[in-house]
Amino acid sequence: MKQPDFQDLILFEDDDYIVINKPPFLATLDERVGGAPNILRMARAYHADMQACHRLDKETSGALALAKNPEAYRHLSMQFENREVKKNYHALAWGVHHFDNKLVDRSIETTTKGKARLAYKGKAAETYFTTLETFAKHTLVQCVPVTGRMHQIRLHLMYLQAPIVNDILYGGEEFFLSSLKKKFNMKTGEEEQPFIKRFALHAAQLSFARLDGEGVTVEAPYPKDFRVLVENLRQLQ
Repeated sequence: MKQPDFQDLILFEDDDYIVINKPPFLATLDERVGGAPNILRMARAYHADMQACHRLDKETSGALALAKNPEAYRHLSMQFENREVKKNYHALAWGVHHFDNKLVDRSIETTTKGKARLAYKGKAAETYFTTLETFAKHTLVQCVPVTGRMHQIRLHLMYLQAPIVNDILYGGEEFFLSSLKKKFNMKTGEEEQPFIKRFALHAAQLSFARLDGEGVTVEAPYPKDFRVLVENLRQLQ
């Protein structure tokens, strides 16, 4: 994958904060192994003191906030800790579902292999789900997490029997265009590839307070893979 230009990712910038539209397949921070590019390293090449105020899974795209100085970092970190930051994700889920601000209140614990699970003795986790659009076999869901546990949205959608498209880890099957398109032709000898090569989750909106107390809301447009997937599902209704 070609590394993007950091400046092209910026959605919002002031003297203290930058909010970017994180592409999929780029980790927020350094990974445990290897020296692959990551958002924080790219951000520090743009501004030396940059810190990531939260993180998105490597495959998740969307709004990610970074602070340019320690005071700004502390200010936004406290908002995350006090659950004052509003996060709005969009997920493409398997099945047709009609959620109306449905709350899932199921605790989550992490396991040793970079995976999490629902567990009564885990940490409290709450997410609200609302259906945005339904298709023949899928649903576009707005996901508003109250807490910020590992893989929270993915686990809670699995609990609702609405796993995310291509989220193999948590019950979501791959999506192939041939499953909906009747006149889908492959060239001889070619094998059909999944329509999207990651789980279909996007951080669509982020709201927080700046240092002067003024609120800011940043919206992140869908990246190409997510946008084209939704457009194809609309056309194939």
